[in-house]
Amino acid sequence: MYASTVRNLLVRGMLAGLVAGLLAFAVAYVVGEPPVDDAIAVEEAQAAPDAHAGHHHGDAAGEAAEEEEVVSRSLQSTVGLGTGVLVYGVALGGVAALAFSFAWGRIGRFSPQATAALTAAGAFTAIYLVPFLKYPATPPAVGNPDTIGRRTTLFFLMILLSVLLAVAAVIVGRRLAPRLGNWNATLVAGAGFIAAVAIAYVFLPANDDAIREGFPAALLWRFRIASLMTQAVLWTAFGVVFGFLAQRLLSPRPARSGAPLEQQAPVPG
Repeated sequence: MYASTVRNLLVRGMLAGLVAGLLAFAVAYVVGEPPVDDAIAVEEAQAAPDAHAGHHHGDAAGEAAEEEEVVSRSLQSTVGLGTGVLVYGVALGGVAALAFSFAWGRIGRFSPQATAALTAAGAFTAIYLVPFLKYPATPPAVGNPDTIGRRTTLFFLMILLSVLLAVAAVIVGRRLAPRLGNWNATLVAGAGFIAAVAIAYVFLPANDDAIREGFPAALLWRFRIASLMTQAVLWTAFGVVFGFLAQRLLSPRPARSGAPLEQQAPVPG
């Protein structure tokens, strides 16, 4: 593939990521923000007795609890959330476009739109779904602050491992295809990926201390479902929009051949 084509795909991938980010922001704001507000309310309710006791005894903790927020909650849930989701969508859109450039024509005789859909599905699975199943998202302000560094490291390690295993599965599937056929090779490579991920799940430590005691399980479930929905909308929208743009770039509609017939002049009577 020519460098100019890759560059054009990169631009289109970032544009598709921007559109997908807008849709994901809408979902995150409508579905994801209410559980976040409820989680913060629960945390404030649990911290209120301690803060009151600290203020009663002249403790610094009581004074700190009364300090105003540097950034308001309304600003965090609108401008902050929108900026973060849009930057995330554009960045991952560019990375996915580069992955598409590598995959197109190498994973089978698929059209650009089908390849974009497969790329988006693979990226969603490797970058989000596999790490999410091992280390699911937790609402802000309810995690154990003493283990946040360890939990962050484990989460990004799971992402890296998942991406490497996905790339290895694609390579294995391509090498097995001449002997087993595309369908059987895909099944074998997919089964190997699932088995490798299962082994990683067993040996990597769990985040049993990610949530403080007493946090409502139903609220935690709502937040995680909202997080999953946001990512699903992001990658689905990216696959649709980028597939359309890639199809127009790589498989343009052929120009009509031949000129229209000239109308016959009326025969004079």
